[in-house]
Amino acid sequence: MAELYSADEINTLFERLPSWQQDAYSQFGKMIADENNTYPCVPGRMGFLSGHLRYGFTCDPRSEHAAEDMADLLRQYGPVSRDTGHYASMVVICETPSDLKDHTTVEQYQTLFWQMLNRVSSHDTEPWPEHISTDPHDSSWEFCFGGEPYFCFCATPAHELRASRHFPYLMFAFQPRWVFESINDNTPLGRKMKTLIRKRLAAYDAVPAHPSLMWYGQQDNLEWKQYFLPDDEQTPSKCPFMRMKQALGKLTK
Repeated sequence: MAELYSADEINTLFERLPSWQQDAYSQFGKMIADENNTYPCVPGRMGFLSGHLRYGFTCDPRSEHAAEDMADLLRQYGPVSRDTGHYASMVVICETPSDLKDHTTVEQYQTLFWQMLNRVSSHDTEPWPEHISTDPHDSSWEFCFGGEPYFCFCATPAHELRASRHFPYLMFAFQPRWVFESINDNTPLGRKMKTLIRKRLAAYDAVPAHPSLMWYGQQDNLEWKQYFLPDDEQTPSKCPFMRMKQALGKLTK
C-alpha cells in the first residue's frame, strides 16, 4: 500500500526513505520555495509553506504497479483533502530511472502521462460525479477519482523552455476542484492571483504562457488541455482520456 505523507511525516521519516525519494522531495522543496520567491504557482507555493500539501511516491510509471499506487494514494487523499488546508494538493512523484529520464522526449512523456491517468482511472470503483460532464470536450469536465474532481498537473525532466513544467522526476499534482471555489475569474482574489501567476510565468519560462491556460467553467476552456503543457503551443486535437469511451464501448457490445 502506497503511503500518503504530510510534510511533517516526511521530515520525520526522511532518513528512512529510499535515496531517490529523499532527493525528489528535496528537489521539490528547492523548486517551489526558492529563496527569490519566483515559482509561478502561487497557491502551490503557499500550500507548501503552510504544510497543506500531501505527498506520495510511485515506482517506475511504465509499470502497472505505479498506477495501482497512484490510485491507492487518491483513495486515501480524497476523504481527508478538506482537512489539510485551504491550498490543498497532492503531489505524487514517480521513480524515474536513468533510461527513462535520459531518453524520453516531452511528447513521449505526454503519452505516458495520459496512459498513467487512464490506468489509474481503471482502478476507480466510484461513479462519476453527476455535476461533472463525462465528455472531456465540455467546459465542465475534470478528471475525477473516488467521486472527487481534480485539476491535474504534470512536470517532467524533458521540459526545457517551459521551466514551470520541468522537474527532475516525472511528477503529478492533483488539486481538488473545491480549492478553486474562491480562486477563479469571478472573485477578486482569483483575478489578482491570475495576474500575479501570469507575470511570474512570463519571467520564469522561456516561452509565452500556453494559450490553453484559462479558468474552469469558461465556455471556451477545456481543462484537459492544461494538464500537460508541451514546450511549444501544441495541443492534441482530441483528449486522450479514455475511461468514458471504454465504458460506453462495454455497454454497446
